[in-house]
Parts: sequence; C-alpha cells; structure tokens
Amino acid sequence: MINTNQTLRFFLLLHPLFSISVSLSLFSKLRTLICEDIMAEAKKFSASDVLLHTTRDDCWLLIRGKVYDVTKFLDDHPGGEEVILQASASGDATDAFETVGHSSSAETMMEGYLIGSVDGYVAPNMAAESASRDSSSVKTNQPAVPPTSSFNPLPLLVIVLAVAAWYYFTVLSKNKE
Repeated sequence: MINTNQTLRFFLLLHPLFSISVSLSLFSKLRTLICEDIMAEAKKFSASDVLLHTTRDDCWLLIRGKVYDVTKFLDDHPGGEEVILQASASGDATDAFETVGHSSSAETMMEGYLIGSVDGYVAPNMAAESASRDSSSVKTNQPAVPPTSSFNPLPLLVIVLAVAAWYYFTVLSKNKE
C-alpha cells in the first residue's frame, strides 16, 4: 500500500524541477504554434511589394521569407534607423540581420512586427548555391553536414528521478517497516 504522506512529499520534492521542465517545453511549443498560426493567417506578398515600403514613414523588412512592418520600431532600434532603412532598400535583409547576430529577445520581438510572408521565397545564399551547382559541371563529393539535434535531456532526467523516488518511497520503505 502506498503511503499518502510519502507520495505527497515525493511530488512536492520534484514539483519545482518538473514544473520548470514542463513549463519551458510547453512555452516553446506554444510559441511555435502561435507563430505558425500567425503565419497561416498572414498575408502573402511578392518581393516587389516589400520594395515599395522603404521609407521612414513606411518601412518593411524581408527576413528569412517573412515580412515585418518595422516603421514604429525605427526610433527604438539600437543600431539606429539608418541601418534598418538600408537593409529595407536592399530587398532581402536576411544577411544583414544574421551578420549582426541578434539576441533571442530580438528574435522574439520580431514576432510582434510580422505582417506576412513572401510567396515562393528562396534565401539568397540558397539561390546562389543552386546557381553555382547548375553552372558547375564538376561535382565534389563532400559529406553533408548532419543536422544539429535539439534533444533536451531535462524532461527525461525528471522522469528517471520521479521513478527512482517512487520506487524508494513505495518498495524500499515497505522493507523498513
């Protein structure tokens, strides 16, 4: 028979670890779902549509195929408004954005300015790579870089600790009685 007090102490002991792990995991999944939902409802633009909005009074950025209306953010940008206006005028601001190395909070902040996506977007470096592959008759046999894993061991660790604690409180405590 399971002792209710021991089980309660066990869950209270693991609650903070479990809550943190589950909260982080759920927050990440929720944020992804919200972004996908926003993108599903967002408008589709052409690259030429984005180039029509390159002024201080109406400024859009194209980053990774997504269109952001950053007009209200120009004054608040830490690098100044000129940087954004130049990136906007270049057409695709993906390289400029990634070269600077923005923080995760900047990435999160971008979601608030998202207004749509470019239909049929091909990243500039991807287009250059495919063009060079098409024009090159010599094939190189370089191994492909494996994708990075996003495995988070924390939930697994919490489950293992929970099972171990449950085993200790139920099976081993019976042997002591």
